Amino acid sequence: MLNRLRQRASDEGGFTLIELLVVILIIGILAAIAIPSFLNQKSKASAAQAKELVRTMETTAETLATDNNGSYEKTTLAELKNAENTINTTENTKEAYASKAEATEENKGYVVAAKAQPSGTEFIITKTAAGEVKRTCTPINNTGGCPSGDW
Repeated sequence: MLNRLRQRASDEGGFTLIELLVVILIIGILAAIAIPSFLNQKSKASAAQAKELVRTMETTAETLATDNNGSYEKTTLAELKNAENTINTTENTKEAYASKAEATEENKGYVVAAKAQPSGTEFIITKTAAGEVKRTCTPINNTGGCPSGDW
């Protein structure tokens, strides 16, 4: 019995150096393909967060105008933050923040904007006195969410 175990142990061999190198090479190739894809997802998530934020700002501006007889006079960052506390107005490098809110055309229109970080892409919603709403963005380095300037 003991002789049989010794013989089985001596018959078993490990992986050769070539086999190990091939496996490491395959893992390296897969990592080189996957890592850039994962890094781009962060930019896309930040752009989506900025789009959501500027859309919330638009809704809040409309709510404030309803409370003020249709005037967008109170469309400022401070007033929007006061009306909707989920609007992030603090500039930072990790997440989207509200970058601009102001009344235009004698308080009959407005412009609201949010920046996606760390890419710096800015998403803007403009409403004119005629009621036309335009959604634009300023792409920085084409890092997701704003390839053409409109969204």
